[in-house]
Amino acid sequence: MARERSLRLRTRVTLFFALIALFAGSVLIGVTYGFARSNLLNREIEDAREQTSTNAVLVQDQLVDDPRAIGAFLIDDLRIDDGGFANIAFVGGESPPAGTSNTVLSDYPRRLIDAVLTDRSNGVQFAMIDGKDYVVVGTFIGAFEVGYFEAFPLEGTERTLRAILTALALGGVGTLALATLFGFSTSRRLLRPLSRVADAAGEIASGGLDTRLEAESDPDLDRLAGSFNDMADAVQTRIEREARFASDVSHELRSPITALTAAVEVLNGRREEVPERTRQAVDVVVDQVRRFDSMVIDLLELSRLDAGATELNVERVDLVDLVRRIAARYGEPDIPIESKPRTPREVAIDKVRFERILGNLVENAYNHGGGAIAIGLAPARGERFRVVVIDGGPGVAQGERDRIFERFARGSAARHRIGTGLGLALVAEHSAAMGGSAWVEDRPSGGARFVVELPTEVTS
Repeated sequence: MARERSLRLRTRVTLFFALIALFAGSVLIGVTYGFARSNLLNREIEDAREQTSTNAVLVQDQLVDDPRAIGAFLIDDLRIDDGGFANIAFVGGESPPAGTSNTVLSDYPRRLIDAVLTDRSNGVQFAMIDGKDYVVVGTFIGAFEVGYFEAFPLEGTERTLRAILTALALGGVGTLALATLFGFSTSRRLLRPLSRVADAAGEIASGGLDTRLEAESDPDLDRLAGSFNDMADAVQTRIEREARFASDVSHELRSPITALTAAVEVLNGRREEVPERTRQAVDVVVDQVRRFDSMVIDLLELSRLDAGATELNVERVDLVDLVRRIAARYGEPDIPIESKPRTPREVAIDKVRFERILGNLVENAYNHGGGAIAIGLAPARGERFRVVVIDGGPGVAQGERDRIFERFARGSAARHRIGTGLGLALVAEHSAAMGGSAWVEDRPSGGARFVVELPTEVTS
């Protein structure tokens, strides 16, 4: 089952700070807005009660002086807030109600009317009248069995609350932005040492075994750097010891193998003088000694590559002519060389390394692909060119295409263990040394295409 991709650690840290800021900001905005709203509405209620009490006294005085002029008094003389209005109503409806506007008694909350006129008590209630919010206060004037009602608009309070909420929201957005920026900055500082570790590990994996981390000022991070450096020291020591061992073994084997090869060649030269059964044994010994000698040479070459003991000797050459001469040298003088348009004719490469690359590919095609069918030359992107060796063999399985460029690796098609198993590894190593790469792909009509891509101007 494919592994699900998760968010990057830096993204998660940034989101964590942002979510904490969002939660804290929301709680703070809610509490602050609720507290401000409660205080403002309580103040409106207190102010409304005080003004209603004052106006109720004035209404009572007017009822004492001239009850018949109460309507005109309410309209002309009573002090009412802008946008507000007042009404009076007699208990039992003995006299018609009066008010300061077109508002009638039924517009007031029913519960407040019952509390004042039926229960003969005072009350306050929030209500929506004609689509607007009001705080309504009702007072019972016992001397005249009259209920006095006054409504106070809340538009000013609502504007204030909207302004407060807008300010809090803007502050919350600003806090969220700052927290997100702080989280991103903090995550970068926290992950910078890990990035350095990753970069150093990548350099070591690419062959820079002497890469080390600098000491950190933070004790915990310095411990990480120290542990990484100790690990890198151990890895470098082990790899160098193994490379030195392989080089020493190959070098020590070179002298006896040379002597053994010379002796076997002498024996092979007199093979006609020995019996038939002995002749077969001589053929086996000759083949194996030659294969052993080739393997030792390849191992020595790989050891020098691993140790960085070989240098690039770049020279400008005619690409087609060089390919033709290499093919002839490796037993394919008549092989077609197909050069596509815009393929560079002259290139600056290491001629010796290029010969090892192309020669090994031609030998690989002969040993495992029935021989090379053609050699192709083609341009590539970015001032590069490709050399393609095409064979008509069984091809390379998809799962083996990377592995066959490893040392001593053979594809499933190589059943007879022909060759040393190091040819394609040398192709990959020499290609990488010149800044190129090597891979294998299918041939549409069957077989394999071994491709090497190199820069047209190799830098030493």
